[in-house]
Amino acid sequence: MSTEYLHQDSIAANDYMVADFQAYSAWRSHLTQQIAQLQRWLAEQDLNDAQTDLRIKALTEKLREDKLNIAFVAEFSRGKSELINAIFFAHYGQRILPSSAGRTTMCPTELLYDADKVPSIQLLPIETRAGNVTTQEYRRYQDEWKTIELDLDSPEALLEAFREIGATCRVSVDTAKQYGLFDENDPDQAVTVDQEGKVEIPCWRHAVINFPHPLLEQGLVILDTPGLNAIGTEPELTLNLLPNAHAILFILAADTGVTKSDIDVWRNHIARSQGNRRGRLVVLNKIDGLWDPLKTEAQVQAEIDKQIRTTSELLNVTPQQVFPVSAQKALVAKVQDDDALLVKSQLSRLERALSDDLLPGKQDIVRDATQGEVEDIVLAIRSILNTRQEGVNEQLAELTGLRGKNQDVILQMMDKVQEDKKHFEQGLVRFQALRSVFSQQTNKLYSLLGKDALKNEITRIRTQMERSMFSFGEGGLRNTMDRFFLDVNASITKSAEQVAEIQAMMAAMYKKFSEEHGLGQVTPPPFSTLKYHKELARLERSFREHFNTVGNILTTSQGRLTRKFFETIASRVIYVFDVANRDVENWLKAVMAPMETQVREHQLQLRRRLESIKRIHKATDTLEDRIKELNEFSAQLQDQLHSIDAQLRGIYATLNSEIRDFAQAQAA
Repeated sequence: MSTEYLHQDSIAANDYMVADFQAYSAWRSHLTQQIAQLQRWLAEQDLNDAQTDLRIKALTEKLREDKLNIAFVAEFSRGKSELINAIFFAHYGQRILPSSAGRTTMCPTELLYDADKVPSIQLLPIETRAGNVTTQEYRRYQDEWKTIELDLDSPEALLEAFREIGATCRVSVDTAKQYGLFDENDPDQAVTVDQEGKVEIPCWRHAVINFPHPLLEQGLVILDTPGLNAIGTEPELTLNLLPNAHAILFILAADTGVTKSDIDVWRNHIARSQGNRRGRLVVLNKIDGLWDPLKTEAQVQAEIDKQIRTTSELLNVTPQQVFPVSAQKALVAKVQDDDALLVKSQLSRLERALSDDLLPGKQDIVRDATQGEVEDIVLAIRSILNTRQEGVNEQLAELTGLRGKNQDVILQMMDKVQEDKKHFEQGLVRFQALRSVFSQQTNKLYSLLGKDALKNEITRIRTQMERSMFSFGEGGLRNTMDRFFLDVNASITKSAEQVAEIQAMMAAMYKKFSEEHGLGQVTPPPFSTLKYHKELARLERSFREHFNTVGNILTTSQGRLTRKFFETIASRVIYVFDVANRDVENWLKAVMAPMETQVREHQLQLRRRLESIKRIHKATDTLEDRIKELNEFSAQLQDQLHSIDAQLRGIYATLNSEIRDFAQAQAA
């Protein structure tokens, strides 16, 4: 890469990234406004119903709450906090996150922005590790956290507040074991015990920083993860936070290269995690350690290139995924407005990658989810309008045929409509019977996904774990957990079979109503349980990897960690069932809603037909006046169809626009 290109690329690179995030946020906001406008139009046209309102509300809330999660992962002394300072906080003119030799980030830390809360740092005490409650569960109890409000006008006060995140304390070995932070069988930990039999541990289990940074305000969430030790002792990182990150920046030190612990973190916690593979970036930090005034720039760059090749081979990534930087020099360069040093630090290429690779990938995810939901909603509305149009056309054909006819013919026509109404009401009896069967099938489906039985099983396993330490023998924890995963997967499988039964029943009813009453043929929407099986498989894989790590017999400290690991797995399984229940509820509504809508519309059309003929028969309205009204109503329906198509085209235009193109169009 030429120096000239690097210089051009470094000009306001952070501003470039902020601009891209702002453009993405504006794109998402505009999309949300368009969908909200669609909802208002549906209400004005009397085309909405409770189900449609709920779907649109859920969609707009999802768009408003959309976040881009980036995890920074590294062993200690790799310069991770310095990199975050260089990318996000250089404009403060000094380091905000503490960064010095040794361990500075002692607990997992999230940086985000919530406008409803004051700028602050929330800290979860390390003492909460004494129990088996997950960090996610503690988020519901704000009184358990220590809150430090931030003084945004004082960089010194900010730095002092941020230092608290890395606070440590000394506790007895027994206490450290209780928290799962000391393993007596680890020789590296044994040497950390002082003469009083105490060890140093972090004061805090988890930190959440609410900070009004321009990127955080646009929905960026940064997860700062302190290496293998924290990942290993806080299972929630392995099972939840890292797998859900849209991007992971794995930071290495250029002067030491890839160490064994680096490889362990990469292989066990990053390379296997689900998500966008483009979002796995490797940062080769501290390249300034390779700068040598006795070597030419070309020789130094050749050495950096060699480290890039070695790193890509050891981690099995492409060289393009490896970004050599000097975070410390980049921070200094930004603070001192030193363009030449910023170029030499090579940080700008990484900042570009964060914008160029990650945002389009995130936009694709949002685009696909939004488009499918909007299309389903519009399809349902079109179906209503088309049904109404067919009813109008049928009435027009009937009334036009009455021109020049006598009263006897009108009476015959009225008798025919009444007969059609009677026939349809007989069909409604079958529809009500279907509703009853549908309700029974629904209850059966919910029982298969019932959380009470699941929680009882989790309680049973928890009780067994409390009573004794398990070996891997017959009846041991491994077999217990194997049975647990078999049972929960079986529940999901049986749920899929029940879904298929409901789907077949509804398809048959739709077909029957279509043939007997001319209702539109609708195929019940599909429902897949694959994502639940995949998440359960991931959790089971993590469980097996955990036991492969701790060995065949659990020590006391390993047993405590295993219980924490189980609690995190259990909470994730409950979460899977929570999601499955919500998805099933929405699917059941989507299955029944078209039938209910068509039945309601058909009833309405029959009443209108009968009313029209009665009015003409009683001479309270002329035939031509009624035909004119129907023609006007038909024109109104056509206008509504054109209007909803125009709104859909507008939403499509926004969905399919690239972020920067959208920003330029908005600016123009």
